[in-house]
Amino acid sequence: MNHMNIFPIRPKLLSCRIIPSIDKCLAKSLGCSEKHNSVGIVTCDQDDSMYVALDHATKFADVDVVYAKSFYAGSAHSSGPISGEIMGVLAATNPDHIKEGLLALRQSLEDEISFYGIGHGHGHGHDHDHDQYKGVTFFPHVVPSIGSYLASISGLSVGTPMAYLIAPPTESLIAVDHALKTADVKLVKYFAPPTETNFGGAYLTGAVHSVEAAARAFAEMIIEISLHPLIADQNPFRLRR
Repeated sequence: MNHMNIFPIRPKLLSCRIIPSIDKCLAKSLGCSEKHNSVGIVTCDQDDSMYVALDHATKFADVDVVYAKSFYAGSAHSSGPISGEIMGVLAATNPDHIKEGLLALRQSLEDEISFYGIGHGHGHGHDHDHDQYKGVTFFPHVVPSIGSYLASISGLSVGTPMAYLIAPPTESLIAVDHALKTADVKLVKYFAPPTETNFGGAYLTGAVHSVEAAARAFAEMIIEISLHPLIADQNPFRLRR
């Protein structure tokens, strides 16, 4: 996506801990089933990146996502130094499965998943710090084959391609509309702003090449809006009397 003058803002894993044998009452409160004895707890400074990473873990380890919630107002207003923007919990029968799931999660955050920012004077091809960048951030992510977690919250089948598109309120509404009109995709779920982090977006599905086209169209419209946010603020040719 460098030709579109956007750059990755890499997610930061802020905490990663394992409870090898969790209290049964607490486990039930988290959403664990009887088979779940161990949990892994993670926090991150990007909620949507973490949702995708949690789903990725379910594809590579015998783990379930039993808890995943965004924190209000976003990572810039987190409740503590390792709180970030989200907490997720993986559950499994034993700690070894949790370790495998956390490894897959960490690798996906390092290699595959990130929010993006718009160039505006920044160099191409360089990562930027989420806490320092103050421009528009957005998430034009494609999941070629979703795992059990995203399947459960989207209503799609495991293995279905999905475009996971998130941006600030105005940008998200206009860009989702543009993506739906540009690519052969279907709206699965719309997130009307404000969400917990005051963003908005959608899940779109279709063939892999179609969801990729939708994500590109989404990103292109985000850039266009950032360049011309007030393009409709003008007098009409014919004034109403």
